[in-house]
Amino acid sequence: MSGAAAAGGRGVPELAALLVERAAGLGLRLAVAESLTGGLLAASIVSVPGASRVFSGGIVAYDTALKRSLLGVDAALLRERGPVDADVAAQMAAGVREACAVPLGEGTPAPADLGISTTGVAGPDPDPQTGQPAGTVWIGASGRHGERTLLLPGLAGLDRPTIREAAVRAALELAVSECGSLT
Repeated sequence: MSGAAAAGGRGVPELAALLVERAAGLGLRLAVAESLTGGLLAASIVSVPGASRVFSGGIVAYDTALKRSLLGVDAALLRERGPVDADVAAQMAAGVREACAVPLGEGTPAPADLGISTTGVAGPDPDPQTGQPAGTVWIGASGRHGERTLLLPGLAGLDRPTIREAAVRAALELAVSECGSLT
């Protein structure tokens, strides 16, 4: 069964538990970079007993400048397209793998095996830089095989808490799915 099929129909707590179980079984380390979710993704993962076996850490880069300084997102990209963009999500996910590198044993720090990112507009107002409407959300994933992004459909018109929860759920689903590609 694929990661996406295994994750289907589950709530955030169940998805987080599945992610921790799957990553632990595969010996993977995870890191998250969050913007619109403001720490909710990391909180959902660390709420699972045993998360310390797989979770290196996370960065909440809510301000656009932090996406560049902490996560290494290209400054020109941020200037030209703003923070709510597929390439920004991909670079955030790649950057958090490096930012949350930890020593394994006696060796030098190793990047996380999987980085997951969230960036978007939770609302109620549009993005001030680009005018993108509330409900525009990108999820990014980065692993040794490269980056992948996902634009979440159907969030326009929803309230802020619902958009943020949908972003966390989608990020967990993508992470579960991506774990399978890292084996």
